[in-house]
Amino acid sequence: APRLEAWLHQKKHGEMGWMENHFDKRLDPRLLVDGAKSVVTVLLNYFPQETLTTEDNFKISKYAYGIDYHYVIKEKLNALMQQISEEIGEVHGRAFVDSAPVMDKAWATRSGAGWIGKNANIIRPRVGSFFFIGELIIDLELTPDGPMQDYCGTCTRCIDACPTAAITEPYVVDGSRCISYLTIELKNNIPEEFKGKMDNWIFGCDVCQDVCPWNSFAKPHHEPAFVLQEDLRNFSKKDWLEISKEVFDKTFKHSPIKRSKWEGLKKNIEFVVRNELLA
Repeated sequence: APRLEAWLHQKKHGEMGWMENHFDKRLDPRLLVDGAKSVVTVLLNYFPQETLTTEDNFKISKYAYGIDYHYVIKEKLNALMQQISEEIGEVHGRAFVDSAPVMDKAWATRSGAGWIGKNANIIRPRVGSFFFIGELIIDLELTPDGPMQDYCGTCTRCIDACPTAAITEPYVVDGSRCISYLTIELKNNIPEEFKGKMDNWIFGCDVCQDVCPWNSFAKPHHEPAFVLQEDLRNFSKKDWLEISKEVFDKTFKHSPIKRSKWEGLKKNIEFVVRNELLA
């Protein structure tokens, strides 16, 4: 609680005002689910078999290659909930996928799913960090798993590589400086201080994960819903520059990219291109 409170007080959440809401519920899942006794954390790999060609093109975060993960994980969690009920009897609870005041990384850490790395991502030994997190909060008493040791050691690759210096110190990310925030969450124009630092990212950013030594162990996922969309694979720089709202709405109807909205994506592209020309 003090760590979250200090982070919010320092305005490191930028314009993400929703992070200030429901502070009490973030700290106590029993306020979200009546009678809650356990938090079950699940991880789902999204590391792709095929990555987008970024030479002379814009960059998109790997997590946005396929169908929106909210749909995919929620369906799997509901199936798991059903299976638990069939095996054990009536169990009450709710599935959560990054859409409610649940502190995903805190619970993942406590459950031993991984440790929080210096880039503030959950990292799992010999797996890496390219996975989504979801939870079942249920009224079933379970024996908890213990936390995992931190294996970041003296490595600072993520800190050194961040284009906008968003990792202000080990384990602390200033969200208002993160390229993912600037290209997805920020509704206003990208501040001029980030000129020449966007590295062609127009939706999200993977730099701190790409340079992490633990992600050398990452293996491609087996989830058909996360396979690189054909339309996205074929997008050229010209296609991005000329994308219409109609094409955007059709192409990204079920994609995480729709979160930025057409106007936001155009804003990102224009900022990157304008500063590319200035450079």
